Amino acid sequence: MTCPSPPPLAEAHWKRNLVVCVFGAFTTIVAMTLLLPFLPLYVEHLGVSDPAAIVQWSGVAFGATFLSAALTAPLWGRLGDRYGRKLMLIRASLGMAIAMSLIGLAENIYQLVGLRLLAGLLGGYASGATILVATQTPNARTGWALGMLSSGIMAGNLAGPLIGGLLPPLIGIRTTFFLAGGVIFLTFLATLFLMKEAPRPRLQPGAAKAPAIRPWDLIADKKPVLTMLVVACLVMFSIMSIEPIITVYLTELHTENVTLMAGLVMSATALASVLSASRIGKLADRVGHWEVVIGCLSAAALLLIPQAFVSHAWQLLLLRFLMGIALGGLLPCIAAIIRHSVPDAVAGRMLGYSTSCQYIGQVLGPLTGGYLGGHFGMPVVFVVTCMLMAGCALGMLMMRPGIAASH
Repeated sequence: MTCPSPPPLAEAHWKRNLVVCVFGAFTTIVAMTLLLPFLPLYVEHLGVSDPAAIVQWSGVAFGATFLSAALTAPLWGRLGDRYGRKLMLIRASLGMAIAMSLIGLAENIYQLVGLRLLAGLLGGYASGATILVATQTPNARTGWALGMLSSGIMAGNLAGPLIGGLLPPLIGIRTTFFLAGGVIFLTFLATLFLMKEAPRPRLQPGAAKAPAIRPWDLIADKKPVLTMLVVACLVMFSIMSIEPIITVYLTELHTENVTLMAGLVMSATALASVLSASRIGKLADRVGHWEVVIGCLSAAALLLIPQAFVSHAWQLLLLRFLMGIALGGLLPCIAAIIRHSVPDAVAGRMLGYSTSCQYIGQVLGPLTGGYLGGHFGMPVVFVVTCMLMAGCALGMLMMRPGIAASH
């Protein structure tokens, strides 16, 4: 008789596991994003005085986490398959708690970059939680549970910059990092003591291993998938090229309470994306995912132009909110196009490649934005990002398959 799926232990504890995962994903994402509003100020505090160097080092320090995360994500995934998802979440939460606390002790820019690399190397709680929830929740409730987890991740992206804008003026930059490390340590304790993972079925001795699948061999038309991997990378590149320089841009506009305003501007983009994602997803189901991605890219490109010429912080806030509406529909639609273009057997792996491409964009974006902003001025970053998004929309228009394939 075959063992039921998921096993009884997962049935009994899936709600508690979900609560722990949502709390853990929220706190770790907040910790990763709260330094955005005050990162240039911390870089300056660590002894970098040249304005161009401040912008450039901010981009390097921010992108470092995503570089190490991109390189180690496949390793943690493989170890999770072998030794259990809970163990990977314990590792990620304890590692992040230590790394965040150490960032508060950094004494120079090289230590900051090194510790940001360490945070990416040890992190990965949200992606690990997604896999655990997907595999340990009853099939009838999986969609709802993953939706709840996704809301926790989005809320973390929204709250992080806001908290980062509010706390440093009140308690100081270093104390903000210690507090973030302490909250993630609570996540570690909750994961260690409250989470229950069902044991995975072990391969019987002498049983034949499943033959290895070469995913690309199973995909009849590779063009849509390859196009979406490039678009996923460019979308994250375009978003992240601007985020680390917003604080410096607002300083140039002579904004009062610059860290708080930077947090509001960054959170406005995330809030708009949260509000628009499901509505744009429904629209895409009706009119086609390709058409929606092309439309969203075009709208984002157009909204980038006035951002280069704002004279007041509230103008940037409004434009970033409007741009967030357009960006909200992009990544879900990209995932849907990939999912519809590949067989079930390799869907997970291809979506994993999409995540890796997004990580690459998150590394290259801050580096490029920091370099351009530091050497050629902030408006150039917006103009170059606009050209990238417009070029992406044009490329998709040319690569678009037939109407039947677009739905």
